[in-house]
Amino acid sequence: MGSRFARDEKDVVAALEGALAQGTAFELCAGGSKRALGRPVEASEILDVSSLSGVKLYEPEELVFTAGAATPLAEIEKLLADRRQQLAFEPPDIGALLGAPSQKATLGGALACNLSGPRRVQAGAARDHLLGFRAASGRGEIFKSGGRVVKNVTGYDLSKLMAGSFGTLAVLLEVTLKVAPAPEKSRTVLIYGLDGMTAAAAMQAALGSPNEVSGAAHLPAGVAAKSSVDHVVASGKSVTALRVEGHGPSVLKRTEALHELGTGFGKTEELHRTRSIAFWREVRDVRYFADVDDRVVWRLSLPPAASEEAIGRVLDQVAGEEMTGEAFRDWGGGLVWLCLPPGPGAFASLVHKAAIDAGGHALLVRAPLETRLRMPVFSPLPEALLRLTERMKTAFDPKAVLNPGRMYPGI
Repeated sequence: MGSRFARDEKDVVAALEGALAQGTAFELCAGGSKRALGRPVEASEILDVSSLSGVKLYEPEELVFTAGAATPLAEIEKLLADRRQQLAFEPPDIGALLGAPSQKATLGGALACNLSGPRRVQAGAARDHLLGFRAASGRGEIFKSGGRVVKNVTGYDLSKLMAGSFGTLAVLLEVTLKVAPAPEKSRTVLIYGLDGMTAAAAMQAALGSPNEVSGAAHLPAGVAAKSSVDHVVASGKSVTALRVEGHGPSVLKRTEALHELGTGFGKTEELHRTRSIAFWREVRDVRYFADVDDRVVWRLSLPPAASEEAIGRVLDQVAGEEMTGEAFRDWGGGLVWLCLPPGPGAFASLVHKAAIDAGGHALLVRAPLETRLRMPVFSPLPEALLRLTERMKTAFDPKAVLNPGRMYPGI
């Protein structure tokens, strides 16, 4: 596959105009950490947009910044940390999970894939923090949406459309996001030894309490054993984790309340700041499944109340394989990570059906290229939604110049 390097926005437009004239298509690439996420792109050339990088504006007092879409997340996070601020949606770095180097994730990549970390239960999704952007459509035209204010009530909310489009509609050039103050303290209450159903009840009780829980996850014993955090590994049991963050006295009071809540379910322990941060980084980046590269990994977005049954349906049906499956839950059960044996078709039909029956959807995150080419990577869309998706693709990229086939064949 050939590669074309775009030094600036003019080069991006020129490349798109050339592709339109020649009837060719591009795979978009900046950091390259997510090239293996989604279907293999049906293109003969890479458009390297890694030069569209750098912070253009940062106003800490206004909690807003603007940066080139290819700016590394690590660079942005350091800049914000120096001013005791953060990206509240906690974008994950899944490079290691996908067999790519860590610390290569870019801001535009996180937004294009709408990737959010454990704090989603409190802060919302990545798309909720995107205030505005500039982009180049597949027509070779630069357009913009939104601005530098939290409320934008004019026109269509294209930010919500771009986030999660996997680069199939436009090339993000520049983005503006809102940021948040970094918490003074972070504490995590662990509850040991809960089964899946009891853990679900504990997480929902915590999330429904006044304690402003900013993370709720459940790791079965086998997954917890892979943690680098000693308090998680030491028990040899499953771990249900509940995080609180914020001002010191408030965190201490809410931690006490969660201990009291947790003792109604099982034995509790506590992680202070350093261990708490390390634990949630593991959960965020799915580190538990990064080293088992002979297995396939799925990501399921589900109603929390239905996640335990959906996991059980899948794991029960792969239990006869030489290698058993594993799973853990984030977002209070709303996000499930499944690690399965490399069975026929990555068990795609089974996983997609379980997710859809539960009222959610699934994404095949890691699998061999030939599997991702043959099997549905994203859960099949209902007919009406598929037609709408096709119309959106036609409106922004009528000749399928941008990442064709990344999400669905022919789109």
